[in-house]
Amino acid sequence: MNDRIRHLLDQISALEEDLSVALHDQEANAIFEIKGKRVEFEHSIREAHRRLKTGFFRWVVAYRPQNLITGPIIYAMLLPMLVLDLCVSFYQATCFPIYGVAKVRRADYIVFDRQQLEYLNFVEKFHCTYCAYGSGLIAYVAEIVARTEEYFCPIKHARKMLGTNVRYARFLDYGDAVDYEVRLEKFRVGLGAKK
Repeated sequence: MNDRIRHLLDQISALEEDLSVALHDQEANAIFEIKGKRVEFEHSIREAHRRLKTGFFRWVVAYRPQNLITGPIIYAMLLPMLVLDLCVSFYQATCFPIYGVAKVRRADYIVFDRQQLEYLNFVEKFHCTYCAYGSGLIAYVAEIVARTEEYFCPIKHARKMLGTNVRYARFLDYGDAVDYEVRLEKFRVGLGAKK
């Protein structure tokens, strides 16, 4: 990896850290407070949310019919997602300790907090639960696969691809075989420290 690319990657890392701090500061000024697993709004906000909630029958009448028709297809995906979750969690629990790779915390990726929003009716909260699980699961699986890729084959592809993992930019260049085994071992040792 040349110095310009390394410098750009360091700048990106610094900007990501700045963004994380700015987002945290913004959350500190938010209209809610996180207490353990509960999200609490001040009383006036909570009351305003309750007034905005759409009742179930009004919601059904106003709801888009195509969404109701496709609902069974969407929710049928729950079974493959649960199987994926079980398989990937089992893989990580059994293999990562053998490889010396730090485990991915599932709770960091699958977050259920939208159910605490008073302006959502029970059907909307159910939808939000499904989406939070699906999106969180995909991110959780992606991180487990990314750590696996970094352990076994931290080599960039020859062709440009979309959707690379966050470590991909620091992978070895395609075709760069100099000291491959030594550099591969550095990646592996580094994975033990990642959280």
